[in-house]
Amino acid sequence: MLAAIGARLDQQISRISVRLPRSLAESAVAAWDREEPGGIGEESRAEYELRDDAAELALIGLAIRSRGVRDGQEVVVELDVVQIAAALRAAL
Repeated sequence: MLAAIGARLDQQISRISVRLPRSLAESAVAAWDREEPGGIGEESRAEYELRDDAAELALIGLAIRSRGVRDGQEVVVELDVVQIAAALRAAL
């Protein structure tokens, strides 16, 4: 049922414009620019979740690099709702 609701919402909402402090935006872009040496070995659930969060951060960095606009000490960028949800989930 949750997936069915998500499928309906996906048709209605895609991106939302948000403002981030420039320092946070620059950190997210640095996560996108980071080189990832080596492969992924066996990992615990906690390590998997941490790597997943790092990937979401990097994708936010890509969005900022691609379409972010500086506005004083902030950056305005349209983020996919999935990226916003991942950031909100990480904040809990």
